Amino acid sequence: MGSVRHLYVHLPFCAHRCGYCDFVTVVGRSGQHGAYVDALLAELEQERHVLADDVATVFLGGGTPTFTELAELERLLRALPSASELTVEANPETVTPDVVSSLRAAGVTRVSLGAQSFRPHLLETLERQASPDDVRRAVHSLRDAGFDNISLDLVYGIPGQSSSDLESDLTEALALEPEHLSCYELEAKPGTRFTHAHGDELVRQGDAMEGYFEQVVDTLCTAGYRWYETANFCLEGRRARGRDLRASHNLGYWHGHDYLGVGIGAVSTLAGVRRRNLPSLPRYVQALASGGAPPRELEPIDAATSARERLLLGLRLDEPVVVADVAHALDRDALTRLVELDLVEVTTNGRGEEIRLTRRGRFLGGGVTAELMV
Repeated sequence: MGSVRHLYVHLPFCAHRCGYCDFVTVVGRSGQHGAYVDALLAELEQERHVLADDVATVFLGGGTPTFTELAELERLLRALPSASELTVEANPETVTPDVVSSLRAAGVTRVSLGAQSFRPHLLETLERQASPDDVRRAVHSLRDAGFDNISLDLVYGIPGQSSSDLESDLTEALALEPEHLSCYELEAKPGTRFTHAHGDELVRQGDAMEGYFEQVVDTLCTAGYRWYETANFCLEGRRARGRDLRASHNLGYWHGHDYLGVGIGAVSTLAGVRRRNLPSLPRYVQALASGGAPPRELEPIDAATSARERLLLGLRLDEPVVVADVAHALDRDALTRLVELDLVEVTTNGRGEEIRLTRRGRFLGGGVTAELMV
């Protein structure tokens, strides 16, 4: 057996492709769900030797995994290795009683719901199909089935959004008492129909992002959530009931651990090589059906690249990065300057010298990290 403890499985099917989305998705294709799961299982079998006996996390992302035909989703879940954390992404309108029952029976431990907003006019702008009531209904259904680790995704910087809209979204989300919240700045790729439709308003929203970001952090921290990663928050202390509610799968990425990704568009990092499966559904299914490997791109990851990525991802967290792990990428002169500006702090313990961003530095985020890089 191998040593990789994190597995990502991509289920690309969606009922509708939202205008701002740049994930690898395909719309509908109900007749192809079974063939795709066949291909996923074939790829997983080919790669099973890289996985450790004690897989830590499995994450089903998309697309909308819970839009996949239920019998095929169940078949996939039964074939996955056991893991301490098994997360499934879901859009709220797909969380039916049958889906909830199947997820529970399959041992899913964590569900990530794409709420995005509770404001109807913003959901319409985002082309989301779920209503605010669908989000609430989904959370209640999951709670009734015994799920005690639910994450909600919210988006800010939406065309037409105001700070009061964001305040309302945060209030509505907190009322559902999720264990985890992911709050993302809207990123609309240039040239998409979304940017063509909302270009001027996206510029205005871009100017407001810093204020929105601080509003999110202040509101959630005041409500008892730990701001453990740039866009991610989890309950801590008494309300966490002694559990570490950070997203363990994503922590694997941020800590620079190797991981295996299967499915179209999925990425893996394995022993110094990054692999990207190509996003073509027909080519993927055909290759696996004929006993071959998925068509993919390979990219070697040298020591300098690894150090840069470790620095870039590690400084998104509220925990320190060991300097020795990122020495190839770290500009020492810039570090001294940024410490003096109270944007970075340096400490020393048993692991040697460590660095992390201060609270002020975290709000500036990527700009500070870029300054630190050689």
